[in-house]
Amino acid sequence: MTEHSESERDDRPGSVRGHRSPRRRATALAVAAAVLLTVGVGAGLVWAGGGTEGDTGSQQRPKATIVAVSPTDLSDTREMEGTLGFGAARIVRGTDGGKVTWLPAVGASVTRGKQLYRVNDRPAVVFYGSTPLYRTLDSIGSVGRDVRVVADNLKALGYDIGSQPATGTTVRPQAPASGASTDEEPQPEGNDPHASPGPSGAGKNADEPAGRPSASPRPVTVKEGDGVLTASLIAAIKRWQPTAGMEPTGVLDVSDVVVTTGAARVGKVNAQLGADASADLLTITATTKTVTIPVDALDVGSIKKGQKVSVTLPDQSATPGEVSAISTIIQGAADAEGGSGDPSQQLNVTVSLRDADAVQDVDAARVQVKFATETRKGVLTVPVGALLALSEGGYALRTPEGKLLPVETGLFAKGLVEVSGQGIAVGVKVESAS
Repeated sequence: MTEHSESERDDRPGSVRGHRSPRRRATALAVAAAVLLTVGVGAGLVWAGGGTEGDTGSQQRPKATIVAVSPTDLSDTREMEGTLGFGAARIVRGTDGGKVTWLPAVGASVTRGKQLYRVNDRPAVVFYGSTPLYRTLDSIGSVGRDVRVVADNLKALGYDIGSQPATGTTVRPQAPASGASTDEEPQPEGNDPHASPGPSGAGKNADEPAGRPSASPRPVTVKEGDGVLTASLIAAIKRWQPTAGMEPTGVLDVSDVVVTTGAARVGKVNAQLGADASADLLTITATTKTVTIPVDALDVGSIKKGQKVSVTLPDQSATPGEVSAISTIIQGAADAEGGSGDPSQQLNVTVSLRDADAVQDVDAARVQVKFATETRKGVLTVPVGALLALSEGGYALRTPEGKLLPVETGLFAKGLVEVSGQGIAVGVKVESAS
């Protein structure tokens, strides 16, 4: 009897505490067995396990089922409400001087190279990019991101723009002229202080008297993302302008181009024909429908760009999507005067839809978006009901023979829990609440 009891003791959780003496292990084991709680986490089941040593207490526990530890992909999901639509609207305002002579219809889509509106019967054309035109482009050698927008769009429209100076090249812009010349390219700057004068006749000698006005702009170094207004690019502008309804001058004014991130859909027309062009003319959005979800700034860290989601539409059908953008501007902060404004801070998360046809009949609606906030691949799992909460803290699994296997828990999802620990392996049989 004594030999049998010692074997039983070694199979119990107290036997894994190597720093205790055999007598203290036996005492702790008896106490643990008396107060052992079998907890169905999330299901609200609490069992009291007891009995004498060598008794697994099976007669005092609810009926258990035998399950096997198995590898599974676990995903913890959360659901949030979003708004289906064409995304954030942007107000387009004309420039000073002139009257509105043409406006598009609401719902119209405007693509690269097409006119968005007309002022004094001169079109404002859509180019794709991230930097708007902020100056008149009329000088060979002008360098900047706005020039790159022009170069990229004309190239995309099929025009030969010639070669562009490489990043790090130093060029000397020419002084603006009444008409853009295409006779010569901007010349890269050398390191020779006695180099010959530039096209305008201005010397490059560092000993030129102080206070004497320079006849040409300072040399500029081409940075990453910059474009250079070369003679070839100006020639391409001249060839393109008649197709856009402009005079072939080779010069682009700020009012000639509206830079958007992509094709634009006209959401609202604010102005009327004949109105002052400096007012708000219209609003535009993207042409594809997306879902916008406001997310608390503290929670947005669990959401990643490219993350897959499921969108539940108003008709309860589901369609797949993907996180395409996460804003960096916090909305909804408490008012600056210290009033009782909403203290919550949120960021907008944009979800693109994989199947545009799934929402072709819905322009705007509230939808539910399911995010897999955490995913574990091939982890060992058991049903949550298999966990036993120990009186000294932590959890264990019970084998059909009554042996307790201490475990570390990980992700809980869909009634399963990730487990690990000594003796935990694929196929190990354990008891679970039925």
